[in-house]
Amino acid sequence: MASRGDSRKERRRGNGWAVAAFGAIGLLLFNGRGFVSPKSNAPLLSSQRTVSSARSARGGSAAVHAVPAPRDGVDWENLGFGLTTRDTQMVVAKCQKDGEWADFQVQPYGPMEMEPAATALNYGQALFEGMKAHRTSKGRIVLFRPEMNARRMARGAERFLMPPIPEKLFLEMCGAAVRANADWVPPEGKGELYLRPLLIGSGGALGVGASPEYTFVIYAAPVGRYFSGAGARLLVEGSHNRAAPLGTGDVKAAGNYAPCFAPQKAAKDAGYSDILYLDASGEHIEEAAASNFFCVDKDGVLRTPDLGTILPGVTRDSTLHLARLMAAAGEAGLKGVKEGSVSVEDVLASSEAFVTGTGAGVTPVAHVAV
Repeated sequence: MASRGDSRKERRRGNGWAVAAFGAIGLLLFNGRGFVSPKSNAPLLSSQRTVSSARSARGGSAAVHAVPAPRDGVDWENLGFGLTTRDTQMVVAKCQKDGEWADFQVQPYGPMEMEPAATALNYGQALFEGMKAHRTSKGRIVLFRPEMNARRMARGAERFLMPPIPEKLFLEMCGAAVRANADWVPPEGKGELYLRPLLIGSGGALGVGASPEYTFVIYAAPVGRYFSGAGARLLVEGSHNRAAPLGTGDVKAAGNYAPCFAPQKAAKDAGYSDILYLDASGEHIEEAAASNFFCVDKDGVLRTPDLGTILPGVTRDSTLHLARLMAAAGEAGLKGVKEGSVSVEDVLASSEAFVTGTGAGVTPVAHVAV
């Protein structure tokens, strides 16, 4: 730890352990063989879901054809992370209050009609997910553990008094979105097709209450790396809290993210990649603006904040399962795994740190400043 002129405490750390140990996540995402232990190649968790190139809209038999190749004329090497194109297709379904989700439609990406009184606009009755489709070394296109996103959105829907999307329908619509945009899936190793499932209260209501109508849409865009450079540079954010106990920090609610914009912009203007939030006590690490946080302590134990006010990330869950197997096998010098409170001092004293998320993947943390 060093002290700078502006009195910030900072810690620079190597990234070798995280890259070596959790490079397995990268292999897991791209090799088309399912979620496997890097040593044994035995199945570890449920599944990657292979997306056939054609299927009837509602669960008909798959018609297997050649998977479309990546589009010509795209600079796949320099995608970046963002809405890189609007020349895509989106998948849309609607449901009335107390009704059931019906059929869905595939249509060109574009504006959707919504009245000013929509509850998503007035009261923040909106949830989203983030997922990626990958092109494998065997030429297939796969989604990584999409059922986990379906279940997380269903839990959020119950919390926000919205009709949950049935898991079968969620997966069918994800498959339809990937098939409709298959030529936007980058070549293997050069990016992914990012899917954004979005559930919104699209009907109007002036009083504070649930919407009379709901829209579920999945749109897509090809993306590259979330963080640029050799690793993330994080600034601990002590003037704003992201969430509080008994709140909605564990829900992927749209309104949870806008409060991050101002402190995140200030951090980026100062040369950092992202901010690292503290819990409501101001003493313990919570998570970054859009990713979960891990560090390795001096005893070789992998540490991460426990659930409650943080988002239960799919990549976080996968990392923990893999780390426990590695610790049991004595791999990569990992001595154990601990979910619990992680103080700022713990982070500054750690030997390694990294963040995880659908956007971030597994990204080493190169620098932490307080």
